[in-house]
Amino acid sequence: MRVLIADDQRLVRSGLRAIIESEPGMEVVGEAADGAEAVRRLRPDIALMDIRMSRLDGVAATRSLCSGPGPHPTRILMLTTFHLDDYVAQALRAGASGFLLKDATADQLLEAVRVVAAGDAILAPAVTRRMLERMATDHADASDGADGADLRARLSVREVDVLLLVARGLSNAEIGAALHLAESMVKTHVQNILAKLGLRDRLQAAVAVYESGLVRPRGR
Repeated sequence: MRVLIADDQRLVRSGLRAIIESEPGMEVVGEAADGAEAVRRLRPDIALMDIRMSRLDGVAATRSLCSGPGPHPTRILMLTTFHLDDYVAQALRAGASGFLLKDATADQLLEAVRVVAAGDAILAPAVTRRMLERMATDHADASDGADGADLRARLSVREVDVLLLVARGLSNAEIGAALHLAESMVKTHVQNILAKLGLRDRLQAAVAVYESGLVRPRGR
């Protein structure tokens, strides 16, 4: 698992490198002090990307790396010190597979890297769900429900049920318990949803749900 670390603080990069390289099967293939340098680096499997950096910030770098050539673009795990930062919403729209607070433990960091590398997304924390709702706010008043109707038309009734629970941040096991389905069947439904909607992972599916108006922000 080839990892790139992009952060404008040398001490932070050193600490992240030490954690990553302590784990068998993970290798740090480069460091970058800003987004521009990160984009020029050899494309890794995973990039740990600070949001606020000079020259080119983490959002723009994420957009560039996620739209890169090849069948397997770099997956981005954003690092931030803020729970509700506008930059985080922009990063998710740019294609990031999730974000992690910088006060996370070493074990949480390694688990997040594994999850993102496996093609999934960091969606479970309540802070992420609040962020998705915040992202939807700009669309809530303008939407007439057409986008939500389009999503429903492209999916089966059961797939819509699964998608709505994905947007709430539930795991496959939790969705299975809620819908009385085997976890393997939930996994199949999720894979079919992503394929039908042309989405990369669960987080992008959740973004699509909120931005379509299929789920409204609380209080709307």
